[in-house]
Amino acid sequence: MGRYIIRRLLQMIPVVIGTTFLIYAMVFGLGDPAKGRCGERPCPPAYIAKFNAEYNLDKPLVVQYVLYLGKLVHGDLGTNFFGNQVSQELIARYPITIKLTIIAILFELVIGIAAGVLAGIRKNGFVDSLVLVSTLVVVSIPIFVIGALAQLVFGVKLAWFPVTASDGTIGQLILPGLVLGSLSVAYVARLTRTSLVENLRADYVRTARAKGLSRGRTVGVHTLRNSLIPVITYVGADVGALMGGAIVTERIFNVNGIGNFIYRSIYQHDGQSVVGAVTILVLVFLLVNLIVDILYGVLDPRIASD
Repeated sequence: MGRYIIRRLLQMIPVVIGTTFLIYAMVFGLGDPAKGRCGERPCPPAYIAKFNAEYNLDKPLVVQYVLYLGKLVHGDLGTNFFGNQVSQELIARYPITIKLTIIAILFELVIGIAAGVLAGIRKNGFVDSLVLVSTLVVVSIPIFVIGALAQLVFGVKLAWFPVTASDGTIGQLILPGLVLGSLSVAYVARLTRTSLVENLRADYVRTARAKGLSRGRTVGVHTLRNSLIPVITYVGADVGALMGGAIVTERIFNVNGIGNFIYRSIYQHDGQSVVGAVTILVLVFLLVNLIVDILYGVLDPRIASD
């Protein structure tokens, strides 16, 4: 297991370098970082020269990136175009987005796996059809429509939840968390159902039943463990997607998290904040996938021994 983890860590290094370079190049290499700095009017040449020198934008792109990477290694994400440390801006907002993401993940794991198991063990029955139809409906609706409807129905009409979540408390984040995880619930339910149905036809399940094991023990102990491997794969990849997808949800519910911060940074043409925030999202995504790889080895030791 130790060598397996070390191998995964070494594989992350070129991924980090490649993704951060692409992010940096797309923001500072393809666009005009000084655009919008002077409002509607074009910036004076003296201001642009000072601006480029301050953020090393007057140097070749590769040199710019190397300088940025050197700061990143020491935990310095730079100063944004308003004079604030990007790292401090993220530290103030990340706990809110993490809470929102945890609520969404718990929602998709509990509801999605439960629905998938019920549909899988009752294949072609009423519950199976209900799960398949309901998840198809959810997948077909864009997240911003789900968010607006949930806000109108549960926040305004029924008044079960707060309409906005500007303070970032758990109570305020429940409804946005359910909205953020709604699409993932549908995918987890369908993935669990498909994987469970496939494993229920496996030879080891028939052997377990022939030995006299109950259906509950066969499904709960033997079949479900193997069926959860693709689900864990999806959930691991979904953590980064949820944090990135939180841009829409946080905007709808006015959540003062990373997603809303990225949205405002893009709107304000603040390239340093955009690069810093997206870079951290990439690092979080890679860390979660490392944890998923370790869970692979726990669920199936043969993976870690390869």
